[in-house]
Amino acid sequence: MYEKTFPNRRFQHTLSFLQKHISTDESILDLGVENPFSKIMTEQGYSVENTKGEDLDLNFESVLNSSADVATAFEIFEHLIAPFNVLKEIKANKLVASIPLKLWFSPAYRSKTDPWDRHYHEFEDWQFDWLLEKAGWEIKDRAKWTNPVKKLGIRPLLRSFTPRYYIVYAERIKTL
Repeated sequence: MYEKTFPNRRFQHTLSFLQKHISTDESILDLGVENPFSKIMTEQGYSVENTKGEDLDLNFESVLNSSADVATAFEIFEHLIAPFNVLKEIKANKLVASIPLKLWFSPAYRSKTDPWDRHYHEFEDWQFDWLLEKAGWEIKDRAKWTNPVKKLGIRPLLRSFTPRYYIVYAERIKTL
């Protein structure tokens, strides 16, 4: 996935947001296989376990068996058909999750060679908020940022000021 490019800017924003809300004393279940950002979290002192590459639409075993304090999901939910189901099953009381936002001037991402590297959803911020709330999470903080590219054209110009990424910190709603 990162053969030709490495999203340093996105990783900087994500790490800064994570450090703002989560201490290194808290254990993390990172949804998705080990990746460059989970390695960055470990290098920054976080204790991170990853899911094993199972289809999180159908198999919640890693989520159900985790005793982590925090769940993280960085650019994962757009790949799932039904992200509500895994969001509902997370046992951790804290969640830090980011998604690429739907861009009106660009179609949903679809890799032609990797069936796992496709976006079923590209959310608007309010849709992701609603999904989290329906799954039992209360959003405590949120941020957005752009993803400018070094190319010429209308789309690259639009990317320089249209937010592309959305990140939230949420806590599990306590039920009586």
